[in-house]
Amino acid sequence: SPIPSLKREMRNLSEECNLEPVTVSMAYVYFEKLVLQGKLNKQNRKLCAGACVLLAAKISSDLRKHEVKHLIDKLEERFRFNRRDLIGFEFTVLVALELALYLPENQVLPHYRRLTQQS
Repeated sequence: SPIPSLKREMRNLSEECNLEPVTVSMAYVYFEKLVLQGKLNKQNRKLCAGACVLLAAKISSDLRKHEVKHLIDKLEERFRFNRRDLIGFEFTVLVALELALYLPENQVLPHYRRLTQQS
């Protein structure tokens, strides 16, 4: 299944960009919500993964403009999509998540524990 490998890519990219494990955990939750809603397909799954990482980074990290640009560059390079498509898709994901980017601790904690134990 491509979903575990996409999550692995999300984690690796986040580590390269020095994002916190909690940020990766939030991105995983967003991504899983999209999967459960049936929003993923072969054409958009990389864009979904990228948009989830970008949204999680924006909401949970205190990123400066150049850090956001660096993250977008890395996402574009890793997932091989166009940055314009990513920026447009970010809003699509935001709507699919019903703007609910602040997550309850009980949704984030299992992923966070797993990530910190793997490190």
